Amino acid sequence: MTSVRSVARWAHIAIRLAAAGVVITRVARAARVAPPIRPTLTPVTPISVIVPARNEAARLGPLLDALIGAPGVTEVLVIDDQSIDATADIARGAGATVLCGAPLPAGWAGKAWALHQGIEAASSDWIVSLDADTRPDPRLPTAIVARAIGERFDLLTAAARIDCPTPGSRWLHPAMLTTLVYRFGPPGGPPSATKRMLGNGQCMAFDRRRLLDAGGLTSVKADLVEDVALARSLAAAGRRVGFLDASELLTVRMYESFAETGRGWGRSLALPGVEPRSRQLLDLAMLVLAQVLPIPRLLTRRGDLIDVVLAAIRIGTLFGTRRAYTSGGVAYWASPLADPLAAAAIASGIARGTRQTWRGRSYG
Repeated sequence: MTSVRSVARWAHIAIRLAAAGVVITRVARAARVAPPIRPTLTPVTPISVIVPARNEAARLGPLLDALIGAPGVTEVLVIDDQSIDATADIARGAGATVLCGAPLPAGWAGKAWALHQGIEAASSDWIVSLDADTRPDPRLPTAIVARAIGERFDLLTAAARIDCPTPGSRWLHPAMLTTLVYRFGPPGGPPSATKRMLGNGQCMAFDRRRLLDAGGLTSVKADLVEDVALARSLAAAGRRVGFLDASELLTVRMYESFAETGRGWGRSLALPGVEPRSRQLLDLAMLVLAQVLPIPRLLTRRGDLIDVVLAAIRIGTLFGTRRAYTSGGVAYWASPLADPLAAAAIASGIARGTRQTWRGRSYG
């Protein structure tokens, strides 16, 4: 019996060491991140900005105020995806061109379909796509396109600074963000294997013709996490894909409350339809061992040296991700205590798979 317990104990230690090694390797990429996207002095090429929008009347105005007349932007095209509110009227009133989106075809996810229509309708060679909840600096389109051209990216996506308006969202959101760092490393880190690549569909820049030649969004038309699917699809085809920090030029206010954060981001945090179920489960196990358990084990005096190291890494990530948020405070610094909820959101997403409801549409 003693030998069985000893084997089990050492097996448990070995598994935890393996999880710690994975996390250390991924978090350490933060030491080698590429420089962030910064403003450029002059426009490099005409740019079309496309904005997929479904019932975004409450959030669209500030985005368009920043884009209309921005340097290098020759048109702002809002794809009104069958909205039932004043999205189209607000867009026209702000000076944008409105494309009334066609009904959703079978086999397409809503955002992918809206983006595909916008890409086909745009007039410039280079396109920047932005979500309605983003708040860009007017210099962002020129800056991200200049970086994409200068480094020969076929697709360049950007991470934004996040505005969490309530204490609950400031507590939960950083815990959820940290799960991405633990699984995939930070934005701008050394290139990952194609199957572990990330992208952020809130802000993308690409050459219109090259993307259309690659099929536009047709290769990822059914994906709910179309940004990551597109990045991986293009990379697998030999295209150059990047994901960089643009927090100096872009802010996003995704969710208004704790409940919205958990429900909204929890929908996609497990990367349904993009990550194989086996890898989702392995990542979840790693998160439980390396992110969720160390601090509670230490607080209950059950921890060991492995827990000390992992807890130190987790606290260290708070300093690394702080610049990704517009505000901090007690809620932000206490976010490691929300790690179990972040892992639970991923577990729920794995269980749901592609069976999702979003913006009044059901998928899967």
